[in-house]
Amino acid sequence: MPNTRRHWVPAAIVLTAVFYIGFAPGDPLWLSLAFKVLPMVLIIGYAITLLPAGRDRVHTFIVIGLGFCAIGDVTLHWFLVGLTAFLLGHIWYLAGFLTRARVTSARVASALPLAGVGVAIGMPLLSAIQGAGDTHLLLPVAGYIVVILAMAWAALLTGNRWAIVGSLLFVTSDAILSWNMFVADVTYSGLLIMATYYSAQFCIARSVVDFD
Repeated sequence: MPNTRRHWVPAAIVLTAVFYIGFAPGDPLWLSLAFKVLPMVLIIGYAITLLPAGRDRVHTFIVIGLGFCAIGDVTLHWFLVGLTAFLLGHIWYLAGFLTRARVTSARVASALPLAGVGVAIGMPLLSAIQGAGDTHLLLPVAGYIVVILAMAWAALLTGNRWAIVGSLLFVTSDAILSWNMFVADVTYSGLLIMATYYSAQFCIARSVVDFD
């Protein structure tokens, strides 16, 4: 990609993300969703332009994962539909990262703090869901927690710094979203959720370069 485009596309991603977070109208719903997904469309385009000539499965899987997450952006208003789309996105990321996993003792041990995060967030979250009587959400949410943490661990196994940062930001974003939705209000939740989310997806998209 020419250097001018390398700078222009990330700048456009930042501008559209800032506009959605701070200024986009909430109504009508279709317009709000269009502004929400626009940064993801740019991120997908950015990832595609960064793909090396000799692309491997990891490159294809990441782009597919980005696509499912974009679908999740549009459909999360219908919670289980959006959750399913994001779950599929994480499965594609997970599959891609596993093709480039390099096992070391430190990377394997990183599963322990991730599991701790899963327990610390997941137990109160599932308890709150059950207490609210939304028992039909218990299995989907529990499955989602397992998959996103597995995706983050797979990113750590690759040693790819962009993938690692992106996956951990994704875990952070979803932790804030779920806590705010089911457990207790989080101050500035909208800003925190979307800022970490867009940053996560940008980092994951950028990681394709280092998988050359």
